[in-house]
Amino acid sequence: MKRSAILQPLSREHHTALSLAKSCERAALSDDSAKVAQACQRAMLAFSAELEPHFQIEEQSLLPLLKGPKTQNLVQRTLADHERLRALLPGLQQTDAAALGSFGKCLNAHVRFEERELFAVLESLLEAREI
Repeated sequence: MKRSAILQPLSREHHTALSLAKSCERAALSDDSAKVAQACQRAMLAFSAELEPHFQIEEQSLLPLLKGPKTQNLVQRTLADHERLRALLPGLQQTDAAALGSFGKCLNAHVRFEERELFAVLESLLEAREI
């Protein structure tokens, strides 16, 4: 399905986030402290450079479009996921393999939720606005 021009850059960023999530999960399971440390560092850098700005766009520009009661569960899930990922950052700073694994799993689930559910609803709202 072709994404709205507004959502295309965010969808492309999701591809990068999925790659990061998988590498975090693999490193967390590796029992290799050097791989865990490297993955934690990569995740923290990606979070500040890519993920947090991505979250800000969603929170400030997209979620306000979802005003109806039927879409509040999507808003709440998105915000909860963002907060959960932010809450895992101290564990990444501590080079905690469990936090790294949780970060990877949460990021993977979050991206898939956004692509399959959140963006599908936003897509229909954006199409309706263009008509």
